[in-house]
Amino acid sequence: MKPLVERRPEGLYCLEGDFYIDPWRPVERAVITHAHADHARSGHKHYLAHVDAAEILRTRLGASISLQTVDYQERIHLGSVQLSLHPAGHVLGSAQIRMDYKGQVWVVSGDYRVQADPSCEGFEPLVCDVFITESTFALPIYRWEPQSVVMEEISTWWQANAAQGLRSVLYTYSLGKAQRIAMALPEGPVFVHPAVDAINACYRHAGRKIPASVCWRGEQKPPAGSLLLAPPSVADSAALARLGAYEDASVSGWMRLRGIRRRRALDRGFVISDHADWPGLLWAIRETKAEKVFVTHGQVEILVRYLCEQGIDAAPLQAAGWGEDV
Repeated sequence: MKPLVERRPEGLYCLEGDFYIDPWRPVERAVITHAHADHARSGHKHYLAHVDAAEILRTRLGASISLQTVDYQERIHLGSVQLSLHPAGHVLGSAQIRMDYKGQVWVVSGDYRVQADPSCEGFEPLVCDVFITESTFALPIYRWEPQSVVMEEISTWWQANAAQGLRSVLYTYSLGKAQRIAMALPEGPVFVHPAVDAINACYRHAGRKIPASVCWRGEQKPPAGSLLLAPPSVADSAALARLGAYEDASVSGWMRLRGIRRRRALDRGFVISDHADWPGLLWAIRETKAEKVFVTHGQVEILVRYLCEQGIDAAPLQAAGWGEDV
């Protein structure tokens, strides 16, 4: 089988379509799976992405970028390749890239999550000849609880802090996880960092029902008992020190490992990720019925070895520069 996608210094390149997928160096044409900073970088001449990612991309990369948008399942041609985007379930507007060249179908998954929730379109399994999958959490230890269970834990923690007159600070990525949390928690006095506030606006404009919140800019002190959603970069900042009494916690798939929580000196850790867990990865790969599986960023060698032991033709395809939001 002639390769349709290869790794180049700029990123993953589709030969017959003459475009790159989530390139990490500036290129002429970039097809973007989603708007996280490790996949959507500045400096490309032309961008193509899902319509729901457009406002987020312009917010993060600048309003003047040259951006073409398509809807899910809409088919277009780039060079000799028929291309379409399909839901990845990762964040708003996230997409798997399906490429059809003379009946040979390749799919680049980008980042994906198989647990569905109202914040974005749910993951769509795609039958293909070749599947390029991420492997961020490709270890059997990574198995996610239902989102409702973890959200109940967060709510209980918040309420317990409020009963003691404490503020609750929840470190969460500003794109994706912050919106999932906001949509799933009960209403209450919620403050958000400006980075979260900007993305919340993009979600609302795309029709997602993000509850109202107050933008926290560091100078005001939220009332006791309130919840603050902020990116991890805010931890130990001077603005946070001015809050007064608070407890903090992080929301991440890495919180499955207790050692990471201890090293970050957090009061609590909650396990929620926008990536597939170990069972989710294996299910998604099986659903593709792919003859060949390439594995990229994450636990690459472990997943490749496991798939080969299961009789699946798998090989590594390192994609340096990916792996920001978990």
